[in-house]
Amino acid sequence: MDNNVVLLAFFAAILIVAGIVLVIIVYTKGGSSLNQEKYRTKWLQIEHSLKKDQPASYHLSVLNADKLLDYAMKEAGYKGKTMGERLKAASPRLTNRNATWSAHKLRNQIAHEQDVSVSYDTTRRALASFKQALKDVGAI
Repeated sequence: MDNNVVLLAFFAAILIVAGIVLVIIVYTKGGSSLNQEKYRTKWLQIEHSLKKDQPASYHLSVLNADKLLDYAMKEAGYKGKTMGERLKAASPRLTNRNATWSAHKLRNQIAHEQDVSVSYDTTRRALASFKQALKDVGAI
């Protein structure tokens, strides 16, 4: 009987370790895999909506890029009530988290402050940061 108890304890330990490893894998990968084709299509629409001679397009492209990243993080399983909380959860996966945060802060300025002036170059940098973050979370 002692051998049965030892054997049962051994298998229980293996199951516990396997469960912990699975949780770690899911947490670090952000959960489910994403439909990359869908995200690539939406990303190309955002990139094509940016027009150098149309400053209004600067704001819209940043807002849409931030929204797309937020949606991808939600779909990938990153936890948080806000985009900021999800960015914190995704931080270990982000190649350049500071650039991603800066792009998100620019989005917040555009969304919440009046008369925000954004240059074409600043918009391009923000879009590059969002694009890299989308790559990092497996969306594109």
